[in-house]
Amino acid sequence: MSAPTHLRPLPPGPSGPRARATTAAGTRLHWWALALPALAFGLLLLLLAGSGEAHAATGEVSGLVQVAEQLLRAVG
Repeated sequence: MSAPTHLRPLPPGPSGPRARATTAAGTRLHWWALALPALAFGLLLLLLAGSGEAHAATGEVSGLVQVAEQLLRAVG
C-alpha cells in the first residue's frame, strides 16, 4: 500500500519580461567557470604528452616549462 503524497503548490513568481531577464541572468556562468577547467585540462594534457621526454638528468628546460614561462611573461 502506498503512502499518500501531498504536493505543495509553488508560490507565484514575478511575471513579465523583466522577471525572465533576471532569471536568465542569474543562471549564466562567469567566464572563469569555463576557462579554469579548460586551462587545467590543457595543462594536464601537456604534462601527459611531454612525460615521455623527461630532461631531469640533463638539466635542459622542457617545452612545457618554456610555454609556461611565455604565458607568464604575456600575462604579467
